[in-house]
This record gives sequence, C-alpha cells and structure tokens, in this order.
Amino acid sequence: MAGCTATKKNDQQEPIIATIGSQPIYTSEFQYVYEKNNGGNEDAYTRQSVSEYLDLYTRFKLKVMEGESRGLDTTAAFKRELEGYKEQLAQPYLTEKSVTDQLVREAYERLKQEVNASHILLGLPNDPSPQDTLAAYNQAVELRKRLEAGEPFDKLAREFSHDPSAAENGGNLGYFTAMQMVYRFEDAAYKTPVGQISQPVRSRFGYHLIKVHDKRAAQGEIKVAHIMVRATPGMPKADSLAAKQRVDAIYKRVQRNENWDRLAAEFSEDANSAANGGELPWFGTGRMIPSFEEVAFGLKKEGEVAPPVLTPYGWHIIKLLGKQALPSFEDMEQNLRNKIAKDSRSELNKAAFLKRIKSENNFSEDATVKAAALSKATDELLQGKWDFDAADKTLKNTLFTIQGKPYTVTDFYTYVKAEQRPRMAGTPQHHMNSLYDNFVQKSLLTYERANLENKYPDYRMLVREYHDGILLFQLMDEKVWSKAVEDTVGLKAYFDQNRDKYQWKERAHATVISAANAELLAKAQQQLSERRYEVRNGKPADITFETNSATPDQANIARLNELADRLSNNPNLKLEVYGHADSREAAGKRDLSAERAKAIAAYLTAHGVAADQITTKALGKTKQVASDNTETGRRRNRRVSFTLYSPELSVLADNLNAGNPLGVQIAEKRFQKGENKAVDAVQWEKGTYNTELNGRQYLVIVHDVLAPAPKQLSEVRGQVTADYQNHLDEQWVKQLQEKNPVSINQTEVDKIIRK
Repeated sequence: MAGCTATKKNDQQEPIIATIGSQPIYTSEFQYVYEKNNGGNEDAYTRQSVSEYLDLYTRFKLKVMEGESRGLDTTAAFKRELEGYKEQLAQPYLTEKSVTDQLVREAYERLKQEVNASHILLGLPNDPSPQDTLAAYNQAVELRKRLEAGEPFDKLAREFSHDPSAAENGGNLGYFTAMQMVYRFEDAAYKTPVGQISQPVRSRFGYHLIKVHDKRAAQGEIKVAHIMVRATPGMPKADSLAAKQRVDAIYKRVQRNENWDRLAAEFSEDANSAANGGELPWFGTGRMIPSFEEVAFGLKKEGEVAPPVLTPYGWHIIKLLGKQALPSFEDMEQNLRNKIAKDSRSELNKAAFLKRIKSENNFSEDATVKAAALSKATDELLQGKWDFDAADKTLKNTLFTIQGKPYTVTDFYTYVKAEQRPRMAGTPQHHMNSLYDNFVQKSLLTYERANLENKYPDYRMLVREYHDGILLFQLMDEKVWSKAVEDTVGLKAYFDQNRDKYQWKERAHATVISAANAELLAKAQQQLSERRYEVRNGKPADITFETNSATPDQANIARLNELADRLSNNPNLKLEVYGHADSREAAGKRDLSAERAKAIAAYLTAHGVAADQITTKALGKTKQVASDNTETGRRRNRRVSFTLYSPELSVLADNLNAGNPLGVQIAEKRFQKGENKAVDAVQWEKGTYNTELNGRQYLVIVHDVLAPAPKQLSEVRGQVTADYQNHLDEQWVKQLQEKNPVSINQTEVDKIIRK
C-alpha cells in the first residue's frame, strides 16, 4: 500500500521528462543518471549532450521494459544474480563511516614508519572458553615478568612461543609496516617504545608479547622501467634456457648504452609497457613480486640498471627512474579504505556499526526472557546434538524487538540448532552466549539490509541500475550479440549488401628480414629460398631397439606418441627417419636399419601422422669401435634417429639466432601502408631492397604489389560481425519504438539545460 501511495504521489507531483508507451520517466530519475555519468564534462549541459543522452536512455529503457514484459526479471537465475550484486552494493551502507575515516588516517600515518619487532605467541583455539583465555593471559603475564627481569627474549620465544618460526628466528619478525599484521598486533607494536615490551596483546591467534627493537622511516615509493622476457615456472627446459639467453643478450646491449626505449619497444614482452619504454607506475613496499621489489629498491641512482632478475612472470631488466616519499593521503585514501574493509581492524568498525543500528532501529531486549532462554544450554550443545522441546510454552516469548518486529525464543533456538557444532573445549553456557550474540548481530544486519532501499535513495537507484543492466545484458545477447555470431546467413547477406565498406587499400606482399648486422642479413637471404629448415629446438630423441628386433622398446612408446602429436598438430612439419643397425647383429639379407625406419614410420602414420610428412632412410650397419665395446654402446647403434624440417620462417630465424637471440627477425605477409616502417621505406615495386633503420639492417623482398580490392568475409569477419550487431540493434529498437512510442517533454529538457 505504501508503494502504491508513493507511485500515485509521483504521478501527481513528479515532473516527467519522457514517456515510453504509458510508462513515465521522471526528471529526477533521468537527472540522477545523467549527472552521475556526465556531470564532470565541460559540455555536460549543452542541448546536444542532454538530448543525445536522453535518446540513449530512452532506448535503454525500451529494452528494459521489453525484458520486464517477458518476465525475465522473475526467473530464479535473474533473482540470484541480482541478489549477488545487491550484496556487494550494500557493503558501503553496512559500515560506520566515521570509524573508517579514523582508521584510514591512522593507517596512513603508520605507513610512514616501519617497525622491527619480535614476539612470543601463546595460542588459543577457535572460540576459546573463558578458562582457556584466562590461563593463556596469566602465562603471558608471568613470561613478561621474566623478560622484564632480564631473561633473553629469543630464549623464551624458542621455549614457549606457539609461532612455528620462533624455533629458528627466536620470534624476530624483521621490519613491517601498517596493514601487514593483524590490527591489534600492529596497534601494540606502533604504540610500544623502542626497547620495551608490550603488555599481553589479544588477537584471533592468542596472546602476544611484543618487543620493539627499532623504528625507521618507510622506504617510500619508486618508479622503474623494465624489459621483460617471458619465462614461466614449469616451461620446457629448452624454452627456459632460450629465455635466459635472450635476456642476457638484451642486458649486454643495455650495458653498451644502447637506447633503452628502443630496446624496450623492440624486445620487451610486457605489452602494456613496451611501447612506453617499459615504464611502470609508482609503487611501494608490498606492491610488487618480492624478488622484483627487492632488486628495484636496491637501485640507488636514477638511470642505474640491475642485472636480470627472475620472477614467476619471467626475466626482468630493471632501470631506476625515480624515488619519492610516501604518496599523499588523497592519493592513497581509496586504496586504504579497500584494504581496511578486509583487514582485522574492520572488527572495530563492525562493533560501532552494530551499536548505531541498534539505536536507529530501536533494538529492545527482555533480560528476563534472555536469561531463561540461555539457561537451557546442556552438554549436548558441546556434542552438536542440542534440541529444544517444541511444547515449551516459553518459546513464543519475545527475546528482543527491532523496530517493533519481535524475535522469539523459537527463532533463537532454531538458529542454535542450525549453527551448533561439536566443540572440544568450553562450557555449554559459554557457547550458548556466543550463539545468542551472533543471532542478535545476524538479525540486526538482516533487518538493516532489507530496509536499505527505503533508507538510502542512492542505494535504491544503484539497485535499479543493476536490475536494468542484467535485463539488458540478457536481451542484447539474445537479440544482438549471439544472434550476429550464429546467424551466418544474415551475416553473409549483410556483408554482400555493404561490400563497399570493406575494401583493402594498396598492399605489398613482402618478406622482411631485420638483422643485427650485414653478415647475418646475408646468411638469412642465402637460406631464405630453401623453405626447408631444420628444427633444432626440441629435436626428437633417438629410439633404441633390442638385438635383431625392429620393434621399439615399450619404454620409448610414450616418446613416439608425443612425436606423433607434434606432427599431427602441425602438418607443415616434415620428419626424416634414419634407421641404424649394429654390426654384431645377425648377418644376411635382412636390413634391420631399413626395417626399423619403416616400423617407426608405420607407427606414426597409424597414430594420425600424414604419410607425406615422413621420409625414411636406411643407414645400414655401424661397426662397433673398441673404445665403445659395451652393451650401452651397441644399443646406441641399434636405433632410429630423427631430423625435423619446417618451411616456417620463424624456424629459420631461430637457427640464425643460435649465437645471438636478437640477431634476426623475419616476417612475410601482405602489408598496408603504415604497418611496417621498413616496407614503407622502399619502393612498392617487385624487387629486393636494402635499408637501415634504428641501427639494424633490413632486407625487403617485394613479391607483388596488390591493387585496392574488396575484402573477403573471412578476412574481416570480426569487423563485419560488430557492424551486423549494430544493424540488428537498430532494427530491434525501431520495433520497440513502434510497440511503445517515445514522447519527450521538451520543457523539462530545457530546464536541465538552463541549470
């Protein structure tokens, strides 16, 4: 009824900026969304800006209305997704802002300092009983007396601390700063003077005694650039070695004072920074991979470069660009807020928030009913088997109310039954009290969350935005995105009707070789025409045989299967199989070397390799030499060996780069103007051209110059699909506008523009 009344009031009083069918769009709704997305723009309130955005907004609302008319917002999947977003959106409203503000400022001030400290931990179980807690506290007090009397801290830490690392480090934690320890520990460490020992400090781990050894100014932030060569854990050994050789070669060029920006642009595999000289944003302690950070902070002078360092992402050559003190509070504030929301200090915020909403929601508790309800705890609660008597007349009694809504003993006992679990320590009374406190907190939070939309207009608008956004995504996927991908007939028809939009400009079909020097360039040019290059990286291992056998050992089958997969997955690869035999094997007409080569070829073709990928050669018998008169030596003669060949230019480049990972780069494709500087620098006529750019030698072979021509659908499918999606969207919107005509109230538009 309240909702209906509010709607009626809006219809009578709220100005309407547009009407879609019979549904109004109120000026306040549009203005809220418009200012949120455009308020900071200089031209935000021009007639063109407001009108264009209103057009976009009405198109958006048309689609949302269509989704609602089809009941898409009533499905279980939709409700589940919206609830997930509401949970996230609610978080800023379920906190105590004033407490958060204090914690953010405190954290920032502490970040200016690093503390070096040791500790002794006296651990406590989860949810300890009062007796356990008191025993740990008393032990902490006694240990502190012994420390104050002069006993060595590290000795007592090794003897009594429950921190496993204490056995090795005597409790020493080294230097740390704010946000790196649980809050109560951090708070005590920062408040304890250097050389002194804190009082016992309670955290979720237990009680701590903290001795502060030193305090120093924080390191601040640094700015570096890097050149990265990818090398990930678990990659093949050959690839890992190649990455190391490559980064070492780059580092040598850095040491020769070659242009850093040019090296980063050409060789760094960090796509986000390579074009910008490898430059990274400012960062402080804890913001980077530790191995990267340690080397970076170790650099002292601007321009200093460290030798390559390995991280989980690969090899990095790091150059120091600058150092600065801790960023301003304004720059760090939001990041600190995000961290505090997940930090243990958020417990302070939660306590203050619960206190406030208790007051705002008129929380009222009946102490007599509470005491009677808690008294029903029995030992079965410790076993996780507690239950209550459904016939108990006190179950209907009200324990507490929230804004007048009663929460009964039944509600509480039902919660206890669901949440109880076996416990090894504590008393039934202690655990029943804990469950009651949790029930009160849960009830308060649930009530507050359920009423956020009534309490906070901003939250209500955000929820509506997400509601509409989920609907829009579902409809756009159905009507536009997936349809454009799946409707191949429609896509082809659209392409045929719009061929003029998809044209190639003049292109040069060319091969481009970039080399570090003229000698390497000449070698590349000499071998280029072969188009049959030996694959040296990952050369297949030999397969051995028993005496007088042409069947490979079972131990080699796995390697043959890997080779078969490699060949079948790359039809361009060609394999030569060489059969070998031992001179001591049975004499006669039987050619075991040929049999072995053919047996391997047959195995590979049976496992998916094309027959034309394999060539076999019989190398005959190998005479046993005196120095190799062993079974191992004879087995090396009873084998097949392999050579892989590929027509791919990348293989030629790899072979030429054996001594210098950066020696040669080769590419062959159809280039448009602006795609390759070397191609742009030569005549666009058939022929071979030499040029020099940025200290490297280039050979450009122009095979053909292609006149402007229409593109094939296969060449521009991605672009055509995107255009077809826009076309489908326009058609759909026209249909929706016919179904629900849009009417604009220009008077209200003019008011926004004047404002």
